[in-house]
Amino acid sequence: MLGNKEKNNTEPDISPDEFNVSPELFLKWRSPRFGINNPTCHNNAVWEWLIRSKISAYQASEKLNGPSSFKNGPTWCFDRFGQSSTSTPDGRIIYIGGEHEDYYDPDFCIYNDVIVLNPDDTTDIFGYPQDVFPPTDFHTATLVGEEIIIIGNLGYSDNRLLNETQVCLLNIKTFEIKKISASGNPPGWIHDHTAVLANDKKSIIIKNGKLDLDEDRSLTENIDEWKLSLDDWKWERLTHRKWARWEVRRCDRNRNNLWEIRQALWDFENKWQDSYNKAVNKLKNKIGKKPDFEVLKVLYSPDIPHMQLPEDAEKYNVFKIKIADVVVRYVEESDAVQVTVEGDLPDETISILKSDQLEKTAVLENTKCELLLIQNA
Repeated sequence: MLGNKEKNNTEPDISPDEFNVSPELFLKWRSPRFGINNPTCHNNAVWEWLIRSKISAYQASEKLNGPSSFKNGPTWCFDRFGQSSTSTPDGRIIYIGGEHEDYYDPDFCIYNDVIVLNPDDTTDIFGYPQDVFPPTDFHTATLVGEEIIIIGNLGYSDNRLLNETQVCLLNIKTFEIKKISASGNPPGWIHDHTAVLANDKKSIIIKNGKLDLDEDRSLTENIDEWKLSLDDWKWERLTHRKWARWEVRRCDRNRNNLWEIRQALWDFENKWQDSYNKAVNKLKNKIGKKPDFEVLKVLYSPDIPHMQLPEDAEKYNVFKIKIADVVVRYVEESDAVQVTVEGDLPDETISILKSDQLEKTAVLENTKCELLLIQNA
C-alpha cells in the first residue's frame, strides 16, 4: 500500500465542544511528542477531536486561542501528507506517520505515531521512542498476517541513511514496532514508492518512488525494481536499467522559476491580464528580465527529429518526447529538471539533448546552470 500523497482532510469540521476540549486541555496536548515505551498509549480528547475533524494545526490553534507555533513549536494535527492507511480483516483502519505542511511552515512536523480507528468508533493513539520508530512519511505499509511491514521513509534530511532502506514491523495486536536490519542489495533511502505483496506472500516487490542519493543531488527517481524476501529479510535487485540520466539546475543552487514562468504564460494565454502583469513583474525582480516565453514553449523540443508525446493530466510536471522508439522523459522539480532516456540512443544524440536543455534553461533562468549526471545505485 502506498503512503497517501494527498492530505486526509475530507471530513467536516467538528467543534471541540463535542469532545469536551477546553483551551486548558488543548494547551496540555497541543504539542507532538514521542513515546516512552514501545508502544506508549497517547489517547486523549484533544487528539481524538483533531483526528475526527481533520482540521489543520493552524485552524485548531485558532479555535482554542493556542500559542504561536513560531515560538512554541508545531501544533499536533491529523491533516497530513505521506500517511499510510491500512484496513484489517476485523474492521480496523490503521494510520501510520505522515507529515503536516512543509519545512518552512511553523507547524511542519513528521510524525512517528500509529492511529487506530476501531469498528466500535473508538480511537487508539500510539507513540514510540524515535530510536524505535523514526519520524516516517511517504512509506508503504503492507499487511501480512498480524504484521504491517513498513518500508521506506522520506523523513527529516538529517536523519536519512543514504545507503539503507528503512524497514519496520508493526504488530497489529500488541502495536509494538520492531526495526529490521535487512541484508542484500537494498534500493537505498527510498520514499513515495509502491509495494506489492507477492502471491505466495513470501516477498514484497518495490518499484517507482524517489531516492536520496547524496546531499549534492536532488531526490532522484527510482527506475528499478527490488524484492524483499520475508523469510530471511534479504534485498534483491531485480532490474538494473543503464539508462542515460542527468539533471540541470542553477549553479547558485537556488530554486528554479519554471513553474512560475509556466503560470505566467498560462495567464497570458487565458487573457488574465492583471494576473499576467503581476506574475511578470514578480519574475522580473527574481530573474532580472521578462521571461522568454518562446524558449519555454520549445524547452523540451531539441533540434533533432522527435515526436512530442501527450501530457499526463495527473503529472503536471512531466514532459515526454520520443526519438526513434525511445522515450525521453523530463521531470520538472523546484530545484532541478531531471531527464531519463528510457532506452539506448547514440552518444551524439545524448550530447545534443544535454546541451539543448542546459542552454535553454540558462536562458529562462537568466543565470548560469549546470548539468549533473545521475548515477544509478
